[in-house]
Amino acid sequence: MGFEIITQFIPENTKLDKEYQRRIRLVAFAVIITSIFALFYIGVSWVAGFSMGMKIMSGCFLGDMVALLLLRLGINAFVVANIFGGIGSLCIFGCTYFSGGVYSPVFPWLVETPIVLLLIAGKKNGYTWVIISLAMALAFGVLSYSGFSFPHGYNKSSDMFFFLTCNTGLVLIIFFISLIFENFRIGAFNEVMRQKDELQSALSELKTRQTQLIQSEKMASLGELTAGIAHEIQNPLNFVNNFSELNTELISDMKAEMDDGNSIDALSIANDISENEKKINHHGKRADAIVKGMLQHSQVSTGQKEPTDINALAEEYLRLSYHGFKAKENSFNAILKTDFDTGIGKITVEPQEIGRVIKNLVTNAFYAVAEKKRNGYSIHEENSENAPNEYEPSVTLKTSILASSQGQRGACLISVKDNGNGIPQKVLDKIFQPFFTTLTPQKKSYKNREAL
Repeated sequence: MGFEIITQFIPENTKLDKEYQRRIRLVAFAVIITSIFALFYIGVSWVAGFSMGMKIMSGCFLGDMVALLLLRLGINAFVVANIFGGIGSLCIFGCTYFSGGVYSPVFPWLVETPIVLLLIAGKKNGYTWVIISLAMALAFGVLSYSGFSFPHGYNKSSDMFFFLTCNTGLVLIIFFISLIFENFRIGAFNEVMRQKDELQSALSELKTRQTQLIQSEKMASLGELTAGIAHEIQNPLNFVNNFSELNTELISDMKAEMDDGNSIDALSIANDISENEKKINHHGKRADAIVKGMLQHSQVSTGQKEPTDINALAEEYLRLSYHGFKAKENSFNAILKTDFDTGIGKITVEPQEIGRVIKNLVTNAFYAVAEKKRNGYSIHEENSENAPNEYEPSVTLKTSILASSQGQRGACLISVKDNGNGIPQKVLDKIFQPFFTTLTPQKKSYKNREAL
């Protein structure tokens, strides 16, 4: 199907549609082959003295040329195929009528149109032409049965010649059209296999990128948590260092007082040293607790639930998230508010998983208020009492117990509230999509980030 002449019937606007190109080629080949046989049968009719056949087949040839022109003009290939089928049916009907009806050598041509149309115009149209062909054959049969006399418009001495040429031509037309369709089918199959390979390659690449994205998200989350822990540890360590240096000075002063015999002043200094030691111990234990929490968070969740102080857990992850966010954006500051229900007590949960959820919610709130701080109020808030430069980011973490309809203790509710601009609708539609993020990886700036 690579003849150059066929490409002349493919309009410019279909160059990128390979499937439609093949369909046009198939129709064009069918029309060209039929037009060639039309010319051949003009000669056959001339030899047989069938003048009406010469006229009808000349009309068929001209109709085929019109079909090719319509293809070139960009008319839908299925429409052209049906026009071609209509012209062919009329020509077959005319040739059959004027050459003997059911006894005409052209009568078997009635099977040609539905076969060709099944191949080039699709099943639906092909079945329609099968019905039309059967109807024409039935009409000839009814007329013949009723005694109608069909014209015998060619020389009777040419009966055998006309019969052989008509039926040989019919077989050849069906053979060539079938061969063309087979090539078309193979080409379509090869194209499907090529597209399949491309899709498999794209799917493989997508899975690889998905794995990389998941790992990137995990590392980003771990980095934020680590930064928060580092800031949290730094605070008690500063206390430990400061009080240790202060105790060093106090010990020197106490030795001096003892050398001077001022036991009362030396005892007072010793008491101060003792208080400082208690503070050092307190902040050392605080740093130890932070490290233990970090180790617990880094471990893979076992899925086991344990009694957990929800209020303490929520406050811990609020601080860790805040310090982690400040580590990436030093100028960021926010008012942290807590509203904990002291009657909650301990609840049996997976602390690592609940902690991650709280951290993500709080971090999203920090993104929202930071974005609003940079860009000012949204349009509907520009005329509010507070001017944009007076805006103070605020994040509130609240815990409460929901009432139960049976009067029993209800579920625990953990809520995060911020005074940012809210979640845009296009982001809101995707918040439950796994690993969805509005952040651009590898960027420390948030200028292009959609605020959550």
